[in-house]
Amino acid sequence: MSQLLHLVIGGRVKDPQGLEFVDLNALDYVGVYGTYAEAVDAWRSAAQRSVDDAEVKYVVVHLHKLLEPDHQH
Repeated sequence: MSQLLHLVIGGRVKDPQGLEFVDLNALDYVGVYGTYAEAVDAWRSAAQRSVDDAEVKYVVVHLHKLLEPDHQH
Protein backbone atom coordinates (compact mmCIF):
# COMPACT_ATOMS: atom_id res chain seq x y z
CA MET A 1 0.00 0.00 0.00
CA SER A 2 1.36 3.41 -0.91
CA GLN A 3 1.66 6.25 1.56
CA LEU A 4 -1.30 8.64 1.56
CA LEU A 5 0.01 12.14 2.23
CA HIS A 6 -2.22 15.00 3.35
CA LEU A 7 -1.20 18.67 3.63
CA VAL A 8 -2.97 21.06 5.99
CA ILE A 9 -2.70 24.76 5.11
CA GLY A 10 -4.64 27.87 5.89
CA GLY A 11 -4.81 31.60 5.53
CA ARG A 12 -6.94 34.61 4.82
CA VAL A 13 -9.34 34.10 1.89
CA LYS A 14 -10.92 36.73 -0.37
CA ASP A 15 -14.37 35.19 0.08
CA PRO A 16 -15.27 32.93 3.04
CA GLN A 17 -17.24 30.73 0.63
CA GLY A 18 -14.21 30.22 -1.64
CA LEU A 19 -10.64 28.99 -1.57
CA GLU A 20 -8.79 31.93 -3.11
CA PHE A 21 -6.15 32.98 -0.59
CA VAL A 22 -5.33 36.69 -0.24
CA ASP A 23 -1.56 36.31 0.27
CA LEU A 24 0.18 33.06 -0.65
CA ASN A 25 3.32 34.23 1.13
CA ALA A 26 1.38 34.43 4.39
CA LEU A 27 -0.10 30.90 4.28
CA ASP A 28 0.10 28.88 7.47
CA TYR A 29 1.63 25.50 6.60
CA VAL A 30 0.37 23.37 9.46
CA GLY A 31 2.03 20.17 8.25
CA VAL A 32 2.00 17.00 6.19
CA TYR A 33 0.32 13.91 7.64
CA GLY A 34 0.36 10.23 6.72
CA THR A 35 -3.31 9.58 7.41
CA TYR A 36 -6.49 11.50 6.77
CA ALA A 37 -7.45 11.20 10.45
CA GLU A 38 -4.22 12.89 11.54
CA ALA A 39 -4.75 15.63 8.96
CA VAL A 40 -8.32 16.24 10.12
CA ASP A 41 -7.14 16.50 13.74
CA ALA A 42 -4.51 19.08 12.70
CA TRP A 43 -7.05 20.93 10.52
CA ARG A 44 -9.59 21.02 13.36
CA SER A 45 -7.01 22.36 15.81
CA ALA A 46 -5.84 25.10 13.40
CA ALA A 47 -9.40 26.03 12.41
CA GLN A 48 -10.48 26.35 16.05
CA ARG A 49 -7.67 28.86 16.68
CA SER A 50 -9.17 31.13 14.00
CA VAL A 51 -12.86 30.42 14.64
CA ASP A 52 -13.64 34.10 15.31
CA ASP A 53 -12.22 35.24 11.95
CA ALA A 54 -14.54 34.23 9.09
CA GLU A 55 -11.93 35.25 6.51
CA VAL A 56 -9.39 32.67 7.67
CA LYS A 57 -9.82 29.17 6.30
CA TYR A 58 -7.87 25.93 6.72
CA VAL A 59 -8.03 23.03 4.29
CA VAL A 60 -6.78 19.46 3.90
CA VAL A 61 -5.09 18.83 0.55
CA HIS A 62 -4.87 15.21 -0.58
CA LEU A 63 -1.27 15.26 -1.81
CA HIS A 64 -1.36 11.58 -2.77
CA LYS A 65 -4.06 12.38 -5.34
CA LEU A 66 -1.81 15.05 -6.87
CA LEU A 67 1.29 12.84 -6.81
CA GLU A 68 -0.47 9.84 -8.38
CA PRO A 69 -3.63 11.13 -10.10
CA ASP A 70 -4.27 7.92 -12.02
CA HIS A 71 -3.93 5.66 -8.97
CA GLN A 72 -7.18 4.75 -7.19
CA HIS A 73 -7.05 5.26 -3.39
